[in-house]
Amino acid sequence: MINKQHITNRFLKYVKIDTESDPHNPAFPSTEKQWDLAKVLVEELKQIGMQDVDLDANCYIMATLPSNIDFDVPTIGFVAHIDTSPDFTGKDVKPQIIDNYDGKDIVLNKEQNIILSPNYFDDLLQYKGQTLITTDGTTLLGADDKAGVTEIITAMEYLIQHPEIKHGKIRICFTPDEEVGKGAHLFDVDKFGAAWAYTMDGSQIGELEYENFNAASAIVTITGKIVHPGYAKGKMINSVLIANEFIAALPQNEIPQETEGYEGFFHLHDIKGNVEETVLEYIIRDHDFNLFENRKKLMIKIASDFNKKHHQELIKVQLKDQYFNMKEKITPVMHIVNIAEDVMKDLGIKPLIKAIRGGTDGSQLSFKGLPCPNIFAGGHNFHGRFEYVPVESMMKAVEVIVGIAEKVTTFHKK
Repeated sequence: MINKQHITNRFLKYVKIDTESDPHNPAFPSTEKQWDLAKVLVEELKQIGMQDVDLDANCYIMATLPSNIDFDVPTIGFVAHIDTSPDFTGKDVKPQIIDNYDGKDIVLNKEQNIILSPNYFDDLLQYKGQTLITTDGTTLLGADDKAGVTEIITAMEYLIQHPEIKHGKIRICFTPDEEVGKGAHLFDVDKFGAAWAYTMDGSQIGELEYENFNAASAIVTITGKIVHPGYAKGKMINSVLIANEFIAALPQNEIPQETEGYEGFFHLHDIKGNVEETVLEYIIRDHDFNLFENRKKLMIKIASDFNKKHHQELIKVQLKDQYFNMKEKITPVMHIVNIAEDVMKDLGIKPLIKAIRGGTDGSQLSFKGLPCPNIFAGGHNFHGRFEYVPVESMMKAVEVIVGIAEKVTTFHKK
């Protein structure tokens, strides 16, 4: 159905374009280099025959595949993001192709002894005999979410080339800055004009998700007082030591590496400090809204208790909500999940319906009035040097998109 070399070449072209976003820049997009891929995609969408191709002032790309049927069905959409994570460099990506993977260690970088091993990443064994695209060990790959971009464009191209496959109107959008939590902030839902959509931003083949974390960020600023250490008794306040106490006061087992499933966590992802000032940057996650709220309250209480103990305001906590669990917006329209699940089953793909231990543009879009479950894009080990994607998984994702487009016509046909 889908040409393997064609989808591989398309994906390789995209990942070689650096689109790393910047969490510290409030601009849209947060990095100018995201425009580089956006402009390439605009031209490609026009070349394959998409209509209404538009790149707006904030780097959102929208386009239309017109209906080819003579009855009305809901307009649906597909969404992916063009930026890559600032957690690990996406500059000078040098992808490697592993044909007919044999289930053994993959040497990503011989000089630096970087090895992608099934002994550690046992998901690799699912893909014996398949074609894997990996990094060279020095960058991330960018399958999150350039695999999703690749799949959506390839699916639209396939539908255009095969008019015998009947479908209603389809809208697509590629967003900037998803990795820094802003991907849906300036998304124009009315302009998009879809009844619902799907983000192609999941991981392994079969993933179908309509629940995600409630998410917040926390910046904890600890103020100290520096004096000469030889004369510091009763005078010095070492903010680094207070930061250590603050960290220890949070539940020690409620961290990413100790949690799974529906369990939430506090994640300290950055720390900068000296005697005079230390800044801790956290993300807070929980699927349950009440537990999520309690996590934020706990951080504030710990800070308050420390301040009372020291009789001055040494610790300040700045909290910011990022996104919420889309389950409450999807549950009333569960048929949109059922359609995707049925298509996967028809294609012989086992649906893996589970909660996302993270977030996608879909979570924010659902709260903006565009219900938006998440479908696998095929990649593994996102945001790091061990990222990889099986080409066969991308091909299956294309088939799922095409299948959903076709299924909607039969599901809603009177």
